[in-house]
Amino acid sequence: MVNLETTFAGLRLKNPLVAASSGLTNSVKKIKELENAGIGAIVLKSLFEEQIENHSEKLSQIADYPEAADYINTYIEMNHMEKYLDLIRSAKKECDIPIVASINCYKLSRWVEFAKTIQDAGADAIELNLFVLNAGELGDTYLEDSYVNIVRELRKIIRIPVVIKMAKNISNLPGLVGKLKALGAGGVVLFNRFYQLDIDIKNLEITSGPVFSNPSDFSDTLRWTAIVSGRVPDFDIACSYGVHSWEDSVKGILAGAGAIQLCSLLYEQGLDVIEDTLMCMEEWMLQSNYERIDDFKGKLNYGNIKDSALYERVQFMKYFSSYK
Repeated sequence: MVNLETTFAGLRLKNPLVAASSGLTNSVKKIKELENAGIGAIVLKSLFEEQIENHSEKLSQIADYPEAADYINTYIEMNHMEKYLDLIRSAKKECDIPIVASINCYKLSRWVEFAKTIQDAGADAIELNLFVLNAGELGDTYLEDSYVNIVRELRKIIRIPVVIKMAKNISNLPGLVGKLKALGAGGVVLFNRFYQLDIDIKNLEITSGPVFSNPSDFSDTLRWTAIVSGRVPDFDIACSYGVHSWEDSVKGILAGAGAIQLCSLLYEQGLDVIEDTLMCMEEWMLQSNYERIDDFKGKLNYGNIKDSALYERVQFMKYFSSYK
């Protein structure tokens, strides 16, 4: 009998499929639909620091006095936060699966205390989506130091698991993940998908690029899941970036992931893909004689294959050697 139950960041999941933070997880109605479709856990749509600040800035511009601007800023921030806490409370009341709060921020100080209120509202864990694009104005280790500092501070005040959604451009990803594990982080998610831009050559304007990931994006996620899993054992990893099929879910677990976050796939194929994915995973496990997720989790990670250099190969010569 196949059993898809697993754990991630100390949370018990009925299966490894997790709805990633998106517009699909911004209301109780949508969250309940995902639960009914068979999803194993929910990451709520992120509370964006940038969105709050932009809202405050626009309203503050019409204020005549500094005191009025301060009041507006405080009101906007508290209003956004209270709505988010209400979403957590309502989701926990209506659903039986784990509910993970998500914060998207770029400053340390303003979110540490808010994390305590998220815990008090009943969230089962916090996913921290922290990123600042270093365009040459910040120190070489600014982003890495930010991850370390915020996990250190959060672990002082909250009990629920802290999960970090990682950027792809970390210079020493296994080393940083090892530090986060030592500080008490509950797990990491590989990777964050950033806002994509494009250039309109007709109107000479900066525009938005593709919203959804591509299947080819999963290659980097797979590589780093396997490397981090092998180099930082006994630490929870979730694949997030580029998952577009049930095969990707199996590959991610073979590489060492304990959970698979779905986003673009749900938008493009609808919620029925959850049941289809689970059925295909179960059939693959039956045919492969695996009864539990742990039976094959990490089986092909960096530390469990004979030639670990296979994950380190980055040159193109092998691909093109057969072409004339």
